[in-house]
Amino acid sequence: MKIWQKDKDVSKQVETFTVGKDRELDEQMAAFDVLGSLAHTRMLESIGLLTAADLQLVQQELKAIYREIAAGNFSIAEGVEDVHSQVEFMLTERIGEAGKKIHSGRSRNDQVLVDLKLFFRSQIRVMVELTTQLFNRLITLSEEHQHKLLPGYTHLQIAMPSSFGLWFGAYAESLADDMELMLAAWKICNKNPLGSAAGYGSSFPLNRTMTAMLLGFESLNYNVVYAQMGRGKTERIVAQAMSSVAATLAKFAMDVCLFINQNFGFISFPEELTTGSSIMPHKKNPDVFELIRSRCNKIQALPNEIALMTTNLPSGYHRDLQLLKENLFPSFQSLTDCLEIMDFMLQYIVVKDHILDDPKYLYLFSVEAVNEQVLNGVPFREAYRNVGREIEEGIFKMPAEIKHTHEGSIGDLRNAEIREAFNNVVAGFNFAKVDTAIASLLAE
Repeated sequence: MKIWQKDKDVSKQVETFTVGKDRELDEQMAAFDVLGSLAHTRMLESIGLLTAADLQLVQQELKAIYREIAAGNFSIAEGVEDVHSQVEFMLTERIGEAGKKIHSGRSRNDQVLVDLKLFFRSQIRVMVELTTQLFNRLITLSEEHQHKLLPGYTHLQIAMPSSFGLWFGAYAESLADDMELMLAAWKICNKNPLGSAAGYGSSFPLNRTMTAMLLGFESLNYNVVYAQMGRGKTERIVAQAMSSVAATLAKFAMDVCLFINQNFGFISFPEELTTGSSIMPHKKNPDVFELIRSRCNKIQALPNEIALMTTNLPSGYHRDLQLLKENLFPSFQSLTDCLEIMDFMLQYIVVKDHILDDPKYLYLFSVEAVNEQVLNGVPFREAYRNVGREIEEGIFKMPAEIKHTHEGSIGDLRNAEIREAFNNVVAGFNFAKVDTAIASLLAE
């Protein structure tokens, strides 16, 4: 029996196809479904749709179910369509008539919406916390290895001197910008859709501001039609933020795969963190970083997948939207896995020193030589030709020192400013406000 079912049984084949993977994916939202119901029922009591006695029964049992979920003792029973049905059936079975009243003033549409927003908030928080750990690791490595020089490349050709300080710091600053997009996604998620019902509001005098406050939302999705239209759009925006982080990780992973190659030999990892070959005993393969690269490239396709699934849908709810979970939910786990393993691997990275002492890197310093002549009054184009001629004649010599002192260069990494920028973005999430609201909602 379904909560929407009347007096006719649904075809088993139709039921199987329409439910799809919802039951297994919905278990990830169980705790958030309970939180939504805790807020919704308190609001119902405030407008006279639940008695104080019924509210006490409902709240007490919902909190018990929440604890069961937290302990891992919750599952969606065979024949039950989704998490919303499971929670309502459990409640009704345990407390009777009061449990049948909790759906007043809402539809499964806004129930799903609020569950998703709460779930997305929790996943964003995990990603921000793991990104923060990786950011700190990169900044630490940048400081530790700031004086170790590294070839810089353009077109994969030797270009100009770089450093490990610049290399690690560049990816740290990239993560700072990625968090700007993640903060935007958080702001979209942090608006309350509850009370929009099936997408057109309710004739009950709902207090949507109250449920927003109880759930720690910053504000409402005010227009009830837009609240429903936000499904699909919200997922796409979250996916875009994830894609940005994934792009940073994928590019860094590619660098690692390149730099660990014996023809470069700039970095290495302990043998126990690499894999070997079944026939070549010398192999130390960077499988972890190859898998990070591929996983993150897959995540970069996610916004487009979601866009194609929702393109040209008119306003209102459509069952197409159900399938978004199948694309998005596994990607949360994949990205968090990548963030965790990259931070773990970088604890053990070994950085080679004196790389540029190798004569093959001599021409990295051609720009230094041009600039040295310019500083001595030679026009740039003339200095450029002079150094080019020295290279052609095989008489070019490396300048005595590298004079990169401007902001963000080898001699002035500006890591303190990068750290400040990152911390300022992360502070904007204000996770403490959500924690306070949820703790109050669950208090006995």
